[in-house]
Amino acid sequence: MDLNSIINELKDEQEQIAEAIRTLEILAPTGQAKGARTRLGIVRTRSTRGRKFMDAADRLEVSERMKRYWAGRRQGTQMAFSAVA
Repeated sequence: MDLNSIINELKDEQEQIAEAIRTLEILAPTGQAKGARTRLGIVRTRSTRGRKFMDAADRLEVSERMKRYWAGRRQGTQMAFSAVA
C-alpha cells in the first residue's frame, strides 16, 4: 500500500467516527437542568419534590430534640464504659 491510500482510508474512518459521535450526541440525554430536552424532544421539568424548608420555630424544636437525643446517647455510652472499667 502506498502512503496516499493509507491516508485516504484513515480520513474515511475519521469521517465515519465523527458521524457516529454526532449521532450519539443527538441520542444522548442532555443535562439535567430545568427544561432540558430529551432525545425524543420532550421537555423534562424539575420535580416538585426536594428539600423542605423549616422556619425558625421548627429549627429550634429540632435542635432541642437532637440535644436530648445526643445527651441520651452519651449517657448510654458512658454507662457502657463505666461497666467495663
